[in-house]
Amino acid sequence: MAVYSMTGYASLQLAEAAAGEGRPGNARRLGLEIRSVNSRFLDLSLRLSDELRAQEPALRGLLTQRLKRGKVEVRAFVVADDSASLAEPTARLLQRLDAVQDAVRTWLPEAAPLSVAEVLRLCANAGAPEQDWSGPVLELAERALDDMVAARQREGERLAAMLHDRLEQLRALAAQAAPLVPQLVEQQRQRFMERWREAMQLAEGTAVPEAAQDRALTEATAFAIRIDAAEEITRLQSHLDEIERLLKKGGEVGKRLDFLIQELHREANTLGSKSAAMELTRISVDMKVLVEQMREQVQNIE
Repeated sequence: MAVYSMTGYASLQLAEAAAGEGRPGNARRLGLEIRSVNSRFLDLSLRLSDELRAQEPALRGLLTQRLKRGKVEVRAFVVADDSASLAEPTARLLQRLDAVQDAVRTWLPEAAPLSVAEVLRLCANAGAPEQDWSGPVLELAERALDDMVAARQREGERLAAMLHDRLEQLRALAAQAAPLVPQLVEQQRQRFMERWREAMQLAEGTAVPEAAQDRALTEATAFAIRIDAAEEITRLQSHLDEIERLLKKGGEVGKRLDFLIQELHREANTLGSKSAAMELTRISVDMKVLVEQMREQVQNIE
């Protein structure tokens, strides 16, 4: 199954002819735009023209069935074709408009006369039959959703490729850090013992008591445990394996990926806080940079 982004856009139009008897034509176009961006949940926003408001429940049902996450905006509208708006009105319609205008100006003498554009628009809409848009709207919405989902899939493939690249870089950094940890632990343990012996050395050069040596060894071991980051590296590698498994699985993996990215950042941060050498600190910083890049992109995955 593919990985899907939450970012997508599609726009389609459908011509619907609805000519009335005795009129040159009343062809109208049904248009629909759908766009989506990232969001924690599915957030639907529909802007429909008056003729299409009755289709809102069906559209919401379709969107909920096809999409799981994202802020989705849908705009649907009906407009008259240019050819219809320029069609020559019949004499009968013009006579009716003239009569209505005279009646209005009898009571409202200051009313402005109708313009040519207003006459054409009124003639185009006069007597227009009520049209059932349920079929065309859902058909157009299905096609637009197919286009947008395809766009989200293409974007998801790009995001997955980027995440795979960052995973490989993180694995390489973990491989660099793994052999450094036992070396640093032993070095710090030896350094602690040497400094402790120097501090405990008597002015006459007498040896450190055996009990004091045991205490020093215990303290050195405790310190070595505190700076041992092997467990963090193991958990980090486990998180990388799980992220790779989710990317191969695909589907609705965005929330789980987001959680794992947080865990990756926690392990990289702990690795840096335990670091007792500049090389390990550098590795930790590089890891956090890569994890932050992944976090920004995972926010867009469904």
